[in-house]
Amino acid sequence: MVEALHLRKTFTRSLAVDDVSFRLCKGEILGLIGPNGAGKTTTIRMVLNILKPDAGEVLYHGTPFSEQVRNTLGYLPEERGLYRKSRILDTIIYFGQLRGMQKPLAHQQALKWLKSFGLEDQSKRKIEELSKGNQQKVQFIVAVLHDPWLVVLDEPFSGLDPLNQVLMQETITGLRNAGKAVILSTHQMDYAEKLSDTICLVNEGKVLLRGTVPELKKRYGANTLRLEFSGDGSVLTTLPGIKRVTMFPSGAECELLDEGTTGTLLGILSQKLNLRKFELMEPTLQSIFLDVVHKEAPFARHNGLR
Repeated sequence: MVEALHLRKTFTRSLAVDDVSFRLCKGEILGLIGPNGAGKTTTIRMVLNILKPDAGEVLYHGTPFSEQVRNTLGYLPEERGLYRKSRILDTIIYFGQLRGMQKPLAHQQALKWLKSFGLEDQSKRKIEELSKGNQQKVQFIVAVLHDPWLVVLDEPFSGLDPLNQVLMQETITGLRNAGKAVILSTHQMDYAEKLSDTICLVNEGKVLLRGTVPELKKRYGANTLRLEFSGDGSVLTTLPGIKRVTMFPSGAECELLDEGTTGTLLGILSQKLNLRKFELMEPTLQSIFLDVVHKEAPFARHNGLR
């Protein structure tokens, strides 16, 4: 288990993290989400002991950080940190040895991971010769090669095409199934929703909400109406009872102020649009994210946090 307890970090006059706490056990994925500048990366770096908190502490199975703990952690940073002129296999083995692996084991595990990502025939190429997506795969391999129990992934889907995003999703799920504790920081709310057991939403350095995905959806209620139609969808923005409209080529998602207005709205819409499909849905994690962050923004500005 990893526990972040009341973490606080200030840079010069900027308060980056303010009383952030969470707990994560093996076999679980924590989705750490928030807008740019929310304090996610600073929090991650304190969890990994890259930065020292000004207050609070991080415990690993109940004990503080030590050199023994260091080699049991894996980190995929958002910024790429590979040696561009080095060959892929040599790079992976080198980082494995830095984490305490013997070279033969590092070599064996490197080949295994390269095969799983479809890179076994490129092992002798230089890092700089790879696409951004394949560089991301190599950096992921470096993060997990030494079999850490805690894996911290900062934007793991960056640079990946849709097929490889699915592959990455399956790989992250495999880490959880293998008993790893995973911190997943991403702006891609659909993957955070699909993968995370628990969500921690941070904004302006503070935790705004925390809980399992079902708990959060229950808290925010079934308030989204999914429509498929032909006609001028701009009429949706003029109707009472609709809080926010997201348009798509063949339809829209409407967040409702009150679920009880659904019947009235459908009556009006059936007269103005050619409705093909409508469905009352639970709110997506993205809609919860937008609602909570927008609601808290005036408070943050008022208290000088921006």
